[in-house]
Amino acid sequence: MAALKRRTLKQPILKRRWWLDGALALAGWCLSVTALAEELTPVTVSTTWYAQAEHGGLYAAKAMGLYQKHGLDVTIKMGGPQVNNVQLLVGGVTDFSMGYSLQSFNAVKQGLPLVTVAAFFQKDPQSLMVHEGQGYHTIADLQGAGLRIPTAGRVAYWPWLKAKYGFTDDQLQPYDYTIGPFITDPKVAQQGYITNDGYFLRKENVAAKSLLLADAGWEAYSATLDTTREMIEQHPEVVQAMVAATAEGWKAYFEDPRPANSLIKADNPQMEDALIAYSIDKMQSEGILLSGDAKGGRYGIMSDRRWREFYRQMVDAGTLPDDLDYQKAYDLRFVQALYPED
Repeated sequence: MAALKRRTLKQPILKRRWWLDGALALAGWCLSVTALAEELTPVTVSTTWYAQAEHGGLYAAKAMGLYQKHGLDVTIKMGGPQVNNVQLLVGGVTDFSMGYSLQSFNAVKQGLPLVTVAAFFQKDPQSLMVHEGQGYHTIADLQGAGLRIPTAGRVAYWPWLKAKYGFTDDQLQPYDYTIGPFITDPKVAQQGYITNDGYFLRKENVAAKSLLLADAGWEAYSATLDTTREMIEQHPEVVQAMVAATAEGWKAYFEDPRPANSLIKADNPQMEDALIAYSIDKMQSEGILLSGDAKGGRYGIMSDRRWREFYRQMVDAGTLPDDLDYQKAYDLRFVQALYPED
């Protein structure tokens, strides 16, 4: 438009012609943008919680046009304490959702058509926070200690802890979603999230550390990308595009998180820059996304071996039946398409 204006001033007798040409060009541009928008497939994805760095790959893919590049017009729907992602997904309100592998197994158990198509967190960030100086160097050292674990943890990893370490239910203490009781009782351990723990403990000047469940053998995938069997069967190209763009989004997020962080803070204005930075650092230093099979940049990769091992953990813990058709919980084809074997 600036070049058009300069040329018009130099040739005033052609002003009307240039104006007409410009109007036609603008109209053509608007039509092309409209056509592009109409070609994009609208998709809605729900997250596990309020917008945060742990959702950075999705927000980066949206902020940096990666979803558009793959033909998708993606709406990110924030999760929260009152949001049931499984219900929204199987009810057709959303097309994709973030989840975790035990949720996918339970869906098979309940006859729900939920399927995991990618797993971005190779390590589940769930942790147990412990005070320094108490002799708690590994999770095994917590035998007999008081444990503050919420309901979700008690039905997920608690049976595994009991089976693996001989923990007992009388160790459990009430959990009220605050760290106050943990701060005042140095003998107790409390569920945490390794990408957040140190940030909040430092604010309270508490000398404590996090014991990561994944480092103790907890094989669960987290930050999975889930969809329905109907979506896979009827629109596999949309599933492939969503997996590919989200994987690219995670790579882009760690290269430059600023575009995504702007969207994260727009959705969740209470999110602090310092917490985002802390979470990004922990995701990288702890190998949350790029460890095990994902080393070398294979964002979202999954394997039959890993799913089988986690299923056996849950069977041994008494959480799942040993005759479950557990392979219905996941579909490897979409991540395998991104990272074909050499």
